[in-house]
Amino acid sequence: MPEQQPDHLSTRAYLGLGGNLGDPASTMSAALKLLGENTSISVEEVSSLYRTKPWGKVDQPDFLNCVASVRTSLSPHELLETCLSVEHQLKRERRERWGPRLIDIDVLVYGEEKVQTDDLEIPHPRIAERAFVLVPLLEIAPEITVDGKRGAELLAAIGTDGVEKVVTAGPWYLS
Repeated sequence: MPEQQPDHLSTRAYLGLGGNLGDPASTMSAALKLLGENTSISVEEVSSLYRTKPWGKVDQPDFLNCVASVRTSLSPHELLETCLSVEHQLKRERRERWGPRLIDIDVLVYGEEKVQTDDLEIPHPRIAERAFVLVPLLEIAPEITVDGKRGAELLAAIGTDGVEKVVTAGPWYLS
């Protein structure tokens, strides 16, 4: 990942990535590479991988999840469109809500902005309910606040049951 960020990449955003079909780690690595190839996005830091139980629809394989910190010059909606395009390039099919998937990329936080439209809500509306998002988010942004609440407080309220760190040799997303 690049060490110095161009000045135009001024907004820090956090993206949640996950999947439970095929080889999710390889697919998330490919997604991060595609995002980083966009001149309007720089991938700064990526959390460890976490194995988690399905959420919402529970009769499916466990997920692998991570969170990436990016710098971008894209607007929140442009960043969402870019994430959806990457999902499409990686053959994501949207069949059922919370169902199995090759890749899912969510815009969790975009600077200090709040967005509420039909197709995008920032901060992501279910961050406070999802340990599989909060654990990797806090790994790379331990002091983050979401809607005025410390991330650590949000996680303490829900606990970390079902979230297991996957131990890898070196940065998993570079392999």
